[in-house]
Parts: sequence; structure tokens; C-alpha cells
Amino acid sequence: MSKTSVKSTALEQRVSLAQDGAGPWLMQVLTRYGLLLLCIALVVLFSLLTPSFASMLTLQAILSSKAKIALLALAATIPMIVGKIDLNVGFGIVLWHILAITLQVEYGFSWQMAVLTVLAISALYGLLNGILVALADIDSFVATLGSGTVLYAIALWHSGGRQIVGDLPDAFIALHHTEIAGIPIVAFYVLIVAVVLWLITEHTPLGRCMYAVGGNPAAARLNGISVNRFTIGAFIASSVLTGFSGVLIAAEQGVGQAGVGMDYLLPALVGAFLGSTTIRPGRVNVWGTVVGIAILAIGIAGIQQFGGEFWVEPLFNGATLLLSITLAGYAQRRRLLNQKAVQRSQATPADNNNQTATHP
Repeated sequence: MSKTSVKSTALEQRVSLAQDGAGPWLMQVLTRYGLLLLCIALVVLFSLLTPSFASMLTLQAILSSKAKIALLALAATIPMIVGKIDLNVGFGIVLWHILAITLQVEYGFSWQMAVLTVLAISALYGLLNGILVALADIDSFVATLGSGTVLYAIALWHSGGRQIVGDLPDAFIALHHTEIAGIPIVAFYVLIVAVVLWLITEHTPLGRCMYAVGGNPAAARLNGISVNRFTIGAFIASSVLTGFSGVLIAAEQGVGQAGVGMDYLLPALVGAFLGSTTIRPGRVNVWGTVVGIAILAIGIAGIQQFGGEFWVEPLFNGATLLLSITLAGYAQRRRLLNQKAVQRSQATPADNNNQTATHP
């Protein structure tokens, strides 16, 4: 485990304005922060074209509607860091939001116990997925697609294919509908989760081990890292965060129905894939995911301001997913090339020193 004391940026090629010139430095800035700059540019553009876009009402609408997608994108980011994919960020919330309501309406649970029960069951479900992927050695896409389909069937059976309605406590509804200084509280949930995940993944040995597992599982295992443990843990964390998002959807809508949930899968995955192309290009990262979701939210909101049809949002999400995967692959290849360049530059001085020592 001592190997993980090396900084996670140790193999990233460093470009400075003084040493490398303006061209390479500007290219690195655009590569890392291009999407963030595009996000700002979209806000300015839509604000100039549609004055109503630059309003507190638009900001509240975006934050309120896209915060759950942002949480699900962050949930998808966790397994991606260890090189896996979890489709249950879409399948899972179908059952979790229904369960959060039925436990209160039909089984008399307090809202606190209902929330804790949903989180506990989602953790067990994440454990199951982790075991299927890490121990049974099933491809993560296949494993989560299969288990997610089963979970969706359970949601249909549990709800009987009907809407679950009833009187919910005001405190439960307030989990979503509260505002702080005019900002929806769900936006603060996203901020808190993002900061915590960023601190863990970028500034702790746990996070460096996760990236090591995702980068090269065989090498990570040889360095004493428990690949299975980190893989299972990633699926548990992802599932718990998905369960929390399901609770928020239940508090927002007040109705449980099996038709809710799958619409969240594609934009959540788009945000996570798109995030791997910015901030730390070629590497899944927390703030990149947040920027990716912001691009989706601002782009769709701006298009809708111009009277876009109902089919514009899925079209935008699908096209952005294809683009993001293409960019992510390109960024990953560039990152590998940069790492090899750094390794060669580090090896050259050592070789020169050895030659000097053998030929005094």
C-alpha cells in the first residue's frame, strides 16, 4: 500500500507557459477546461438571445430538475473509476422511489425509517452487484443489465403496475422542496456529495487505489491492492447514492410508479462519460461529471426556451452520449501517450547516470 503515496498526477505531462510556450500551454488549458468554457459560453449566448434565460426562475428550474440526474451521474462515476459500469443508476431508482412511498403509505413506516430502509436495501443490492462482477467475474454491463431488469420486474410486482399514492409527511416532502436563499436544497445535496467524492478520490489513499484498480487491475493486484474489495465497495457506494436519489424523486413527485426511472439512465451516463473528457481528460473525475451534467442541463434548457419539441431532449442526450464516448476515447489515448512520454523522460536521466557510473 505504500505505493499509493505517489500523487495521482505523477504521470501527467506538465506543460508550463514559460518552458513550453503559449501554443502547448493553451492547448492543455482548452483540453482540460474546454467544456467548462463552453458551459459559460452557452449561458452567455442563451442570455443574450433570450433575456428570460438569465433569471433566478431559470436557475431554480435547472437546479431542481437536474439535481437528481447529477446525483445519479456521480453514482455512475464511482464504478467507472474502478473500470466498471453500473446501469442500475436507471433501473434502481424505479424500485427505490416506489419503496420509499409504499413503506410509509401501506406499511406505516415513519419517513425516517422508510429512508433508512431504502438505503439499507440499496446497499445490499449494490453488494450483490459487486459480488456478481468481482467474484463471479461477470462483465459489469451484463451483470447490472440482468440484475437491473430483475429489479424492474420486482418494482412492477410490488406496485401491481399501478400508481402508489397517499398522504406523505411534510418533512419527507421537504427533503426535495426546501429552498435555502432561493436555491433548491437538492443543489446543495449535489455539492456536498461532489465535494466528499472529490476529497476521497483525489486526496486519499482510498481514491488512489480506486484509480489504480481502474487503470490496471493486474498491476494493482501485484502491488497488494485488493481489487475485489474496491470493486465491490464501488458498487455499494453507487447503489446507496442511487437509493438516495430515489428517495428524492419520491419526495418530489409524491407518487410511486414504475414508469419513472429509466429516463434518468441515459443523461446520467452521458454526464459521467462527458466528464471524463474535461478537468482530467481521459480519466473519470468528479468535477468533470458535474461539468458534463451542467452542459446537458444548460443546453436542453436553452433549446426549450426557443420552443424545442418534446423529442429534442432525448435527441440531445443520445447525440451527446455518442460524442462524449468518442471524446473520452480520444482523451484516454492522449493520456496514455502523455504517460509514456513522462515515463521515457524519467527513464532517460537514470540511464545517463548509469552510463556515467560505468564509464568514469
